[in-house]
Amino acid sequence: MSDLTGKVALVTGGSRGIGAAISRRLADAGAAVALTYVQAVDQAREVAKQIEADGGTAALIQADLAHPEAAAEAVEQTVRELGRIDILVNNAGFLTYGPLAEVSVAELDRVLAVDVRSVFLAAQAAARHMGDGGRIISIGSCFNGRVPGSNFVLQATAKSALIGLTKGLARELGPRGITATVVDPGPIDTDMNPADGETADFQRSLTALGRYGEAEDIAEAVAYLAGPGGRYVTGTALAVDGGYTT
Repeated sequence: MSDLTGKVALVTGGSRGIGAAISRRLADAGAAVALTYVQAVDQAREVAKQIEADGGTAALIQADLAHPEAAAEAVEQTVRELGRIDILVNNAGFLTYGPLAEVSVAELDRVLAVDVRSVFLAAQAAARHMGDGGRIISIGSCFNGRVPGSNFVLQATAKSALIGLTKGLARELGPRGITATVVDPGPIDTDMNPADGETADFQRSLTALGRYGEAEDIAEAVAYLAGPGGRYVTGTALAVDGGYTT
């Protein structure tokens, strides 16, 4: 088990689904965790309550990462409330799909603002505070390696941008001992993509294992990369996708 005792983590979009699982897992490993939410305050409070009931420390930050100042402010609030930041997990994302011809400029701008711009700005702010051993981990998508059909061009565009961003971060921050990685989930059973949804059978058929993963599978990968085991892993993406991209 990764030992994150004494570390401070910020998880964006940490109130539900994959983000909530990551928040709980990092706290289980000993990190104090700040997590952002937009509107799901009750869910965010429940995650914090679970962390604190298990003896951990949690802080809640309301932040709409579509606004350009929100990402950096979330980092600064984490430092103010928890004293430092060692681990940044860029999990927040805006999911949309549909035919290319129907994607509006407003949809394009919002997806890129949340999925790409906020990651850049959060990493920029966090890097000012991080020292040797810092970790920047972004949650991508299996669409980075395989787009199985139409209607996913916007999602694939946004998540693929994280690869180039992460490689650049790895090169620039590596001399300071800070790593940057991406975790690419496959089909994961969450309220945004339930295992009993209308496209679930199709998604299962694309994986080598023939099933959905769980949010905890992604959380375990993040905990590994955030801990001592991830100290020599940087500038790359880890697929946790059940063989979706095989």
